[in-house]
Amino acid sequence: MLSVQENFPVEFSDALLAKFAEVVSRYPAGKQKSALLPILHLVQAEYGWLSTDAMDKVAAFLQIKPIEVYEVATFYTMYFLRPQGKYALEVCRTGPCCLVGAERIMKHIEDRLGVREGEVTADGLFSWRGVECLAACGYGPVLQIGPEYTFYENLTEESVDQLIDTLRNKAKEA
Repeated sequence: MLSVQENFPVEFSDALLAKFAEVVSRYPAGKQKSALLPILHLVQAEYGWLSTDAMDKVAAFLQIKPIEVYEVATFYTMYFLRPQGKYALEVCRTGPCCLVGAERIMKHIEDRLGVREGEVTADGLFSWRGVECLAACGYGPVLQIGPEYTFYENLTEESVDQLIDTLRNKAKEA
């Protein structure tokens, strides 16, 4: 994954543009806007988040207005609008998970990582945020880790610590 800082110009590679073209080819002529969500996923997979410059370039590629891209990117929580950690921890914060300790888990993550919700650790490895229902209400508290979106259920402070340690070790090995 490439790292793009805020206000840094984005240039899509030929390989990424070829993926865009393949996605657009799945839709009828004149309906290229239908490719917007999968193209945003491709951009986010490449850069880790969607900068304004990247969204503007997607709009130009699809021949739509930039506001049409912004509307989609700001509506769906699966798109990141600012840089994230290599591992983006997302904790379900809806009722069923909160009843079994999600708020305690989020506070523990904040304390353990030393960053507030939406911030990135100094080493660039972690960011975290609360999200809406992850559809595992019987297994809460639940979190998912992007960008692959692996799920972890029945969380405890100890299991979160083990997970963070495992991810740190994985990053060292890479």
